[in-house]
Amino acid sequence: MRFKTVLVLILLNASAAFASDIAPTGTLRAAYLANNPAQAVRDPASGEIRGASADLAHELGRRINAPVTLIPSTSPQAVIDAVSKGDADIGFVAYAPSRTGTVAFSQTYMLVRQSFLVPENSPIHSVADIDQPGRRISGGKGDSITLFLARTLKQAKLIETDNTPADTKQKFAKEEIDAFGANRQRLTNMAAEMPGYRLLPDNIFDVPQTIIVPKDKPEVLAEINRFIDDMRGSGFLAAAIERSHIPGVEVAPAGYGYGKAD
Repeated sequence: MRFKTVLVLILLNASAAFASDIAPTGTLRAAYLANNPAQAVRDPASGEIRGASADLAHELGRRINAPVTLIPSTSPQAVIDAVSKGDADIGFVAYAPSRTGTVAFSQTYMLVRQSFLVPENSPIHSVADIDQPGRRISGGKGDSITLFLARTLKQAKLIETDNTPADTKQKFAKEEIDAFGANRQRLTNMAAEMPGYRLLPDNIFDVPQTIIVPKDKPEVLAEINRFIDDMRGSGFLAAAIERSHIPGVEVAPAGYGYGKAD
C-alpha cells in the first residue's frame, strides 16, 4: 500500500512539473490556423471553436489540469511566431522544411489531402495535368501546398495569393491563374461559393499536421509525442476527426515520421 501511495505521488508530481513546463502561465495557450478548417472552425452561432486540433488541445489541457485558450492565427508563420515568441505554448501547423529553426515539430498526428480548384471548362482534369508548360498554378502565400509546389513544379509557374478567398476569386476572374491548390475542405467551401468551378478528383499530396513547441523544451516535445501516440492508440484522434465532418483528413499512421514533409 505504501509503495502505491509513493507511486501516485511521483506521478502527480511529474504531471505537475510537466504542466508547469508546457503551460507556465497556468493556462494552455494553443495557436491554430484560423483559415484551415481541417484544424478547427468557429461555430458562427455559438462562437465555439470546434475541430480535431481544438479537441486535442482541450484533452491536453484536461490532462495537465489547465484551462485552454485557443488562439486563431492568420498564417502558418503567425502560429510559429506565437510559439517561438512565447505568446502561445503549443501550435498546430503543418511541417515544412522551410519552417524549421525557431520551434520544434512533433511527430505527424494527422494527414490533410491537397488538391486543386479549376474553372469548369479547364483542360486540367487531374493532378497529372498541373505541371505543364504555360500553366499558372496558385496557392496561398506560406501555405504547405505552396511550399510543396515551389519545390516540385518544373514547368508550370507558381503564383501566390494573399491567402484570402477574395484574392483567389479575383485572380481567377482576371484569368491570371489556371488552378488554385489547398486542402479539400477549403476547396469544397470555395467551390460552393464559386459556380462554374470544380475540384479535381485526385490529390497531389498529404500535408502532415504537427504540434509545435518552443525549440528549447525537448522534454515538452517528448511528452507531446507520447500524448499523440496515446491519442492515436486510444481512438480519440479518429473520433475527433469523425466529429469534425471534414473531408480529406485522416489519422497519420504510427511511425509516419517526425517532420515528414511529403
